Amino acid sequence: MIDFKRIKMVVTDMDGTLLNSAHQVSSRFFELFEGLRQHDIRFVAASGRQFPSMRSKLQTIANQMSFISENGALIVEQEQVLHKQALDRHQLKALLEKLEQLTEVESILCSEKTAYSLSNNLHFHGLLNEYYEAHTLIDSLEQTQDDILKLALYHKEGGEQHIYPHFQEYEGPLKVKVSGDYWVDISDKNANKGFALETLMKRYQVNPDELIVFGDYNNDLEMLALTPNSVAMANAHKQVLAAANYTTQSNDAQGVEQLLEELIRSR
Repeated sequence: MIDFKRIKMVVTDMDGTLLNSAHQVSSRFFELFEGLRQHDIRFVAASGRQFPSMRSKLQTIANQMSFISENGALIVEQEQVLHKQALDRHQLKALLEKLEQLTEVESILCSEKTAYSLSNNLHFHGLLNEYYEAHTLIDSLEQTQDDILKLALYHKEGGEQHIYPHFQEYEGPLKVKVSGDYWVDISDKNANKGFALETLMKRYQVNPDELIVFGDYNNDLEMLALTPNSVAMANAHKQVLAAANYTTQSNDAQGVEQLLEELIRSR
């Protein structure tokens, strides 16, 4: 059983966890956030999304919380970058060369302030508007000058089946994560949500049992492993359900909010 009275930090994934199926944050959550603040409990959003997209979803509280974006490659507080982990440029070039052989896989190059797409697929451009609020179309890697934090790959029929097998060989030197039904993310080996969360735990002197972590997909596994208070959503991937110590209701049933209410009541 979670000892809610000890909790100092709450960490939630975004898509499939805090956001409902319409990609919205509930008004109920914003009310509960005020309760967390009153009890000096730090809130952290951790996502594969880019920082501008995360910030737009949580605009009214953005300066009162911490953001782990791009699967842990970027940590931001009050518009200040606390940590950034870029992909090696030579590794990235090799990944893109391999990608050229996979005609049905779309790609996004994610940097600190924008995302770059090599795709001419109009349907895919529509997805970019939701997940990558700031994005630019390019013809080649050479058109980018800024650090690339993550390579996000999309296949319309499923990332785990149609993308991951082609890039599994890079696991180890890099992080290769199935991050959603249609997505696979590739980043530096130290760019994961667990590594980033450990950085924030040290910053705020939070012990593992003083933390609650909510997640639903495989890119959440490292941060779920950092605490005995790991919570999987009812809609989570089977590996997440097996790894977490607790389960809550689905994102559409406001499972995060239900446990936050218990947390606040305990104080």
